[in-house]
Amino acid sequence: MRTIRARVHAAGLAFVALLFLGHAARAEPCQRDSFEGRDAIVCTIDPATSDLRLFWRDASGVPYGRFDALARALDAKGQKLAFAMNAGMYDTDYAPVGLHIEEGAELHPADTVTMDRPPGEVPNFYKQPNGVFYLGKAGAGILPTAEFLKTRPEARFATQSGPMLVIEGRLHPAFIPNSDSRTRRSGVGVCEKGEVRFAISETDVNFDEFARLFRDHLACPNALFLDGGRGSGLYAPALGRNDVSGHGGYGPILGLVE
Repeated sequence: MRTIRARVHAAGLAFVALLFLGHAARAEPCQRDSFEGRDAIVCTIDPATSDLRLFWRDASGVPYGRFDALARALDAKGQKLAFAMNAGMYDTDYAPVGLHIEEGAELHPADTVTMDRPPGEVPNFYKQPNGVFYLGKAGAGILPTAEFLKTRPEARFATQSGPMLVIEGRLHPAFIPNSDSRTRRSGVGVCEKGEVRFAISETDVNFDEFARLFRDHLACPNALFLDGGRGSGLYAPALGRNDVSGHGGYGPILGLVE
């Protein structure tokens, strides 16, 4: 009798453990956050256990443009888009400005143009150093573009954007504390224990404030700016977010697939 009871008890504990694990697996990646009185949404992803991908065009070669269009395409395959964010800057035809790698294939080359102009006249993408966020078998990484092109780490997915926000724990040298150049901004950092943290500001911030969010609050020694203003956006169903680009559509998109 005791043996039967022990087995029933053990089965009950196993069932509870499975429920707990299932709940943990379904934990929402995105949470509301605040740093120095400025609101943001931060989405944390472990690339070792999550299916984070980069998207641009659908099966017919047309840019997805909208998060919900990507969500529908994945749903047709029996998959779910749990989170998405704009993945870098793009041209009027929604083509990436810089490097774009999907499933190991380079779909758009890196942009290595430099501009010899006063800092205030240089577009954000070209503020040197800009950088590359990449995902591979070894995890996620962010490198200045020149270093990425020199070392060519294994990358299943990669997107180029700019400027770098944080470089080995240092803020980008072009950033000005208390700058009045403020807007909504989005970015990505590779942080403690190799976790990837995406952030999008809910209030207008300057580059210095946004970079310090990654370095000082999110513990990311390397972080990359993705876009600002009308080009930044978030898809987070649990938070009721399905942003639409003010430019008529998004180019590259980073998405978490379940």
